Amino acid sequence: MPRPRPPFPAVSGLWGYPTNIQNVETLGNLPLILRNGADWYTQCGSENNKGTRSFAMAGSVKRPGLVEVPLGTTLLDIIYKVGGGAPMGRTVKAVQTGGPSGGCLPASKFDLPVEYEALAQAGSIMGSGGMIVLDEQTCIVDLVRYFLTFTQNESCGKCPPCRVGTRAMLSLVTKITEGKADMNDLATLESIAWTVKNGSLCGLGQTAANPVLCTLQYFREEYITHILEKRCPAGVCAALMRTPCMSGCPAGVYIPGFVSLSGEKRFDEAARLHRERNPFASVCAFLCDHPCENRCQRATVDAPVSIRAVSRYIVEKESNIPAPELQKNPKNAARKVAIIGAGPAGLTAAYFLARLGYRPVVFDAAAKPGGMLIQAIPEFRLPREAVEREIKMITDLGVKIETNKRLGSDITLSSLRADGYEGIILSAGSAVSKSLNIPGEDAVGVTDAGTYLVAFNTGGGKSPDRRVVVIGGNNAALDAARAARRSGAEEVTVLYRRTRREMTAYEEYIDEAEREGVHITPLVGPLALKTAKGRVVGVTCVRMELGAFDLTGRPSPAPVENSQFDIEADRVIVAIGRQPNIAGCCDEAGLETDASGFVRVNPHTQQSSVPWIFACGEAAAGGGEVIEAIASGERAAVELDRFLTGAEHAFWRVQKLVDTVFDMDAEPVPTSRLVVDRARIEKQKDSFDDSFGVYTEEEAAGQAKRCLRCDYCKEHQ
Repeated sequence: MPRPRPPFPAVSGLWGYPTNIQNVETLGNLPLILRNGADWYTQCGSENNKGTRSFAMAGSVKRPGLVEVPLGTTLLDIIYKVGGGAPMGRTVKAVQTGGPSGGCLPASKFDLPVEYEALAQAGSIMGSGGMIVLDEQTCIVDLVRYFLTFTQNESCGKCPPCRVGTRAMLSLVTKITEGKADMNDLATLESIAWTVKNGSLCGLGQTAANPVLCTLQYFREEYITHILEKRCPAGVCAALMRTPCMSGCPAGVYIPGFVSLSGEKRFDEAARLHRERNPFASVCAFLCDHPCENRCQRATVDAPVSIRAVSRYIVEKESNIPAPELQKNPKNAARKVAIIGAGPAGLTAAYFLARLGYRPVVFDAAAKPGGMLIQAIPEFRLPREAVEREIKMITDLGVKIETNKRLGSDITLSSLRADGYEGIILSAGSAVSKSLNIPGEDAVGVTDAGTYLVAFNTGGGKSPDRRVVVIGGNNAALDAARAARRSGAEEVTVLYRRTRREMTAYEEYIDEAEREGVHITPLVGPLALKTAKGRVVGVTCVRMELGAFDLTGRPSPAPVENSQFDIEADRVIVAIGRQPNIAGCCDEAGLETDASGFVRVNPHTQQSSVPWIFACGEAAAGGGEVIEAIASGERAAVELDRFLTGAEHAFWRVQKLVDTVFDMDAEPVPTSRLVVDRARIEKQKDSFDDSFGVYTEEEAAGQAKRCLRCDYCKEHQ
């Protein structure tokens, strides 16, 4: 094999001089500097990096193109102020700077100034001036594979580290994208990358490993997901993806399967197939934020399929829930396993453990199972009958639920272990409201949204509160506001410190609230709660204006001077989020928690620092949405079984086939995404019924037939 010998090209190259790498932009700036002088050039830029820099901004950004900014401008300003952020409501997760020789920086690094030293310290470079903005539908591993293909082809082959190393890195990354790699391959990839970086002679070889090393530094979990879970979160790697919509569903529901069955009006089969991966199909038909529709390829023709609306019709038509496939296993039945928390995550774990032959016992502090599904979500959003039917389906599998059992007082993790439980899944949800940290917060008449909604759902009826102020912009805030209207409040105002566009509540819930008479007041923040004789009587507010973007990509609110004003209120409801209250219960068992109080778990297995304890849902910060809680519950069940038996037995994860008819040669005919009719708003105000209408049978079947069957080729290979 040829080996490098002195004099090396990097030391003595053209005409005997050392190699000097310059971009075309540098040479283009020289005439201007020579013509106008150095003082002119240094008028802009930062202290240590003078002048401007041009970038070719591309990728997931509203305003792509060539941009020129002073050196020292932050990535935040370039991506959001200049580029406008990601289109179609997507979330920017990273930016690749420097082209194939650069690095991939996560959103948490967007406050970095664009300076040579700052980028280099973070693991990237300016390089050729390329800037690719990446969102959640970009696979980092596949992006690295793409860049390595370029550098491997461009390698001159004169030094072995670059010639052999780039080929080896490309082979390993390709292996990862195909789901054929193991963790040893990941370690080998990192080792080779450092060898290429430190052993290559020219600039191309020395920077060829940058995409690998930078993404391993910031996105290692994405590599591990490809390796351990054989899943591409972005839905890009073909070997690890069945369809884009399934990649978007945290629970992995076989969406094209149940949708195509619905297109043939085989609704009972569709419901059964849906529940193979999701025991709460009815709940999700009402509550799911349908991330699957954001990935639907029908949008390339006209508009996404209304997957949730089709699901809604399926569960409405369902007369009874058939028992899912079970595996009898006497050994598993004899094992004692406990689940703490009867919310969607805990009950999902119980459902899948029961299907593997276990007889889990679920403990819950409340008088009725269901967790926040029945305690905090109003019935006008989720009918109780839908929840109760699916909980009964789970208990019919042999799951035992013991209510009025509070963790910490009635039971502890250690006491359950002493009673012979071999494995425990902790899924107890968040219980403590976050504080506003303003005067008057402890007054009578001030409550958090969770407590208010529990009282509303269990008590109902009218309330004496005429003027209600809700602080927050999430779903709970809108639920509380709409509940207050139904309880008789004449005036309900929602205060939010950003604009309506930045509210985290679903758009449809905001629209419903406004139709029901709720006043949404954006760009307003609370300064203090006014009190009289210990009771709240109003809110002192300040108007806000949007300033610089924060690391989430949202503009930060700042108070406007001399803009204070008061709002009268008989009731103030705080809805700015909740946090766990299980730290003491975790400490007694030696469980590690993070700074926010959530149980620290392996995100791929849900296993905690105590091997026989797994955590899911809101106990492990994995239950922000119902479908995410369901997914984490299934994962905890699978991994607890693996821990107890030494192998995976999740038979429901095996890909199913459906015998539906689909003509691959037919061109899709443009058809509309049918909007579900809603009940009259005036009737909704005083009704505890669901706010949304339901498709007819023909509408559901017609909407289902819009599916492009992205799974069809793989099914029939």
